[in-house]
Amino acid sequence: MTKRNCGWNFPALGWAVVISSSLATALADSPTNKDPAAVVQELMQKELANVPGKNLQMLTVEYPPGSASPPHRHHAQVFVYVLSGSLRMQVQGSPVVTLRPGQVFYEDLDDVHTISENASLSEPAKILVFMVKDKSAYELHKSTTGNTP
Repeated sequence: MTKRNCGWNFPALGWAVVISSSLATALADSPTNKDPAAVVQELMQKELANVPGKNLQMLTVEYPPGSASPPHRHHAQVFVYVLSGSLRMQVQGSPVVTLRPGQVFYEDLDDVHTISENASLSEPAKILVFMVKDKSAYELHKSTTGNTP
């Protein structure tokens, strides 16, 4: 049997596999890939009677353990009620608060929601959200993102 050189450097190939495997593991464990996304469920969206041009949206948001939302703005009045778990919340310019079941949080029209995260690494957290916003803002958000919140 004749031995042929296939051009492969097996020690170098072995190191390449080890390095790429380590890099894949590091990327998989990075905070941006580790945190599962919050699950948003729209429950209802209605035009408000006797308040022309305003919509009320009701939804739930469930944060898996350790998850967080990036900073965002709703351009709405947002009323949050904690159903279960604990969450850390902050709007720009205000202190961080930790909320537990039965507690509430408010965002004004122009607030930037800088922190919205599950305070627990082992338990999920769930909130009930009511948003009052201009109908035009609701329709614009829906048409540009495909999402309703």
